[in-house]
Amino acid sequence: MKQSLLFVPTLKEAPKDAEVKSHKLMSRAGLIKQVAAGIYTYLPLGYKVIQNIERIIREELEKIDASELLMPALQPSDLWKESGRWEKYGPELMRLQDRKNRDFCLGPTHEEVIVQVVRDYVNSYKKLPLALYQIQTKFRDEMRPRFGLMRGREFIMKDAYTFSATAEDLDVWYKKFSKTYIDIFKRCGLDTKIVNSDVGQIGGDEADEFMVMSEVGEDSITYCDMCDYAANQEHSGLVEGDPCPVCGAPIKVAKGIEVGNIFKLGTKYSESMNAKFIDSDGSSKPMIMGCYGLGISRTLMASVEQHSTESGILWPKEISPFQIHIVPVNLKDEFQRELSYEIYNNLRGKGIEVLLDDRYERAGVKFKDADLIGIPYRIIVGKDSGEGKIEFINRYTDIKKLINKTDILDYI
Repeated sequence: MKQSLLFVPTLKEAPKDAEVKSHKLMSRAGLIKQVAAGIYTYLPLGYKVIQNIERIIREELEKIDASELLMPALQPSDLWKESGRWEKYGPELMRLQDRKNRDFCLGPTHEEVIVQVVRDYVNSYKKLPLALYQIQTKFRDEMRPRFGLMRGREFIMKDAYTFSATAEDLDVWYKKFSKTYIDIFKRCGLDTKIVNSDVGQIGGDEADEFMVMSEVGEDSITYCDMCDYAANQEHSGLVEGDPCPVCGAPIKVAKGIEVGNIFKLGTKYSESMNAKFIDSDGSSKPMIMGCYGLGISRTLMASVEQHSTESGILWPKEISPFQIHIVPVNLKDEFQRELSYEIYNNLRGKGIEVLLDDRYERAGVKFKDADLIGIPYRIIVGKDSGEGKIEFINRYTDIKKLINKTDILDYI
């Protein structure tokens, strides 16, 4: 892509209301634009990262045979009244009425809708188990939207639901999704901890959260360096230095950003909404459910928190908006201009995603924008272009090398 045609409105200064590093950098790098408190437009660069995260999610869920569907954001109150959550959910539920004064809500989650979908088609144990997921915009009327994409009123989420005939099969799916989440976050370049948590407004019998350690996190995590123990502090009640309940080593406490959660719902929704199947013995039983959420916009935000300095982002390789950033020092120089376009066209012909800074800007402006945008590999076309040489920079290692244009693919 040519940078002159890509809408990347970089800023010298962050918006005054941006409190945390990720919010400042995403605004300055032209990834997001605030529309109202807790509501953002994802600009082209930011949306490319979102699409890469979604691609990773789809690839990993395909491995465990989960099927993708798309449910409506607008949900009738009747379904929520069936489950008993219309009155219980609280002021975070965005409620509205249509022209005939019928009550609806904008979905913060989709347990009710997915049960309504499945109960009308699955009536036998022979059609179970079933795993369905969607990637969709969610809505929550947060009292205090804050920290950019951390706590918004509109956000992108992957939510999945499993339906099983037995508790043992639910355990199998719970472990599958836990492993899948670990793989997804690893590919997104995030170091996460799995912590025990409360079931909250979703409900059910058991829940775990996937946390990215960060000083701007809203949750306090108790964890042990000597074993795998980790729990939300609200859930565990432990403080720094307490003995680990598993191995006895001193507990540590850190802040964390919740990027995913998984729940064993059991029969909470299938009982209240009459989602039943005929088992092999001929008896009618409620389906046993699991629920699995992953915050896509939060994953974007957490990645910027973990992989950036105050001056710019350094994207993990698999979610970077482009693989290579070509920066000509002076496009008015014929050798630089021709070599830049030659490299650009050759790399694109090889299926490599390339951003070419074809703007007639000062070199300092280009380099500052390149640091902000955060593409991990950079090709600088400068004074050695007449000899067919360029400077190749690996920003992960900060190694810079002057190489021949014919060797670029080997370095990539």
